[in-house]
Amino acid sequence: MRDLDRALADISEIRSQIARGAAFRGYGAATLAATGVFAALAALIQARWLAGAVHDPIGYVGLWSGTAGISLIVIGIETVARSHREHSGMAQEMILAAAEQFLPAAIAGVLLTAVVLRFAPEAGWMLPGLWQVVFALGVFASCRFLPRAMLLVGGWYLACALSCLALARGPHALSPWAMGLPFGLGQLMVAGLLQFQGWRGRDG
Repeated sequence: MRDLDRALADISEIRSQIARGAAFRGYGAATLAATGVFAALAALIQARWLAGAVHDPIGYVGLWSGTAGISLIVIGIETVARSHREHSGMAQEMILAAAEQFLPAAIAGVLLTAVVLRFAPEAGWMLPGLWQVVFALGVFASCRFLPRAMLLVGGWYLACALSCLALARGPHALSPWAMGLPFGLGQLMVAGLLQFQGWRGRDG
């Protein structure tokens, strides 16, 4: 029995190693494009009903956290379905391996937001830029599973993040388009690259 348990553990480890080295095909271009539309809609909602976001950081965080949550649910459902079609028996390992790359950035983003709101609310204007830095790091970490052109997307989010931190303060603090434009165009860029670059792994 002990030998059997060891053999099963070895097989599980081998499957995990294979998953970490393979191209992940679980993301759907149409779904990711939809999340870009969600970002644009959230920016319009903010412009219409939350124009004074700088005076209501909780409402601002709630709006964009809700948008991120909806996007995550939509992407998650599509990813599970596509992974079972594309990766068959390796689907679970591939999903876990992909999640491991982005999860640290996501957790850091949540904790960073909580700390800013609790201990430095006067720095709330920095949140869009900080979120985009965190997202860029997550994209860069995920590039090992995706077409190499995704590095351009990480660069886009990083450039937008630095622009927000440099410019989006004072009268421009927490502008709807400090989030709507980077994430709207960024997710459409991801969708376009997945659609037209195809899945050629790390050599694509």
